Amino acid sequence: MKATGTSLTRWVTGLALGLAMGMSGAAFAATGIAATKHNLSSSGSGPNHTTGTDQICVFCHTPHGSDTSAAVPLWNKNLPAGNSYQVYNSTAASATSTIDGSIAANVGSVSLACLSCHDGTQAMDNALNKPGTGGYNAAGASIGGTWTGAATMAGTPIPVLGTDLRNDHPIGIQYCGGGLSGAAAVVSGSCNDDDFIGAATRTDSHFTGAVVKTKSVNSAQVFWVETGTVDTTRQKTDISLYTRSDVTGPSVECGSCHDPHVESKGSDNIMFMRVTTAASAICLSCHVK
Repeated sequence: MKATGTSLTRWVTGLALGLAMGMSGAAFAATGIAATKHNLSSSGSGPNHTTGTDQICVFCHTPHGSDTSAAVPLWNKNLPAGNSYQVYNSTAASATSTIDGSIAANVGSVSLACLSCHDGTQAMDNALNKPGTGGYNAAGASIGGTWTGAATMAGTPIPVLGTDLRNDHPIGIQYCGGGLSGAAAVVSGSCNDDDFIGAATRTDSHFTGAVVKTKSVNSAQVFWVETGTVDTTRQKTDISLYTRSDVTGPSVECGSCHDPHVESKGSDNIMFMRVTTAASAICLSCHVK
């Protein structure tokens, strides 16, 4: 069932290009994942990488033996339990009456995949299917090699979030732009707040062109907040909104603001943001303030 090392490299390299190009065209392929801190392979130039493999995508994705419960393609890591985290409003001290949208009790969707590294509870190279033939291990195993930097996220860079998420932007929270109709009516109702970009295109100076968009893809409804030219294409620089069974309407997840495959976003070039943080542009993409 397992591919040889050479064929696995080709499979995973193809997957990397497909995910990097995704919805945004070939322009991202030239400077994609390989040039970011998420390249943990021997070719990585970031603070953390290993000599254990020259494959880049295998730290997150595998063509065979993936975790089929993950809400991301071909996930190559064990997912933590969604109820092992303290979410934004999980205690009275962190709850606030100013939040209109409900927050899921458990972490899920793409956010759970992100936290399988970023909560610091397992090594970054812990993989279900290591490179080469015979590398599958249902419990997960280290890819190995000599590390530059730490093999497990710990200490203080900001990306080490831990399991207490009460001091981080809410995830698994309803997006309350509201105002959509037809196939997207699920967004409206009680979760409808003018403090968020909605379905009507705004013309104020900070929000020209911003609008919530939706379309059906493979019989599923997808949503995003348009941050550029209003069209029918969800792009990497748009704010992605996600659907999940325990949240009514689209929700904000880690992947809403962060694109793990292409890091450079504006002059600040920070934290894989889909929109630059300069002048709070990432915040103002959704929040009307």
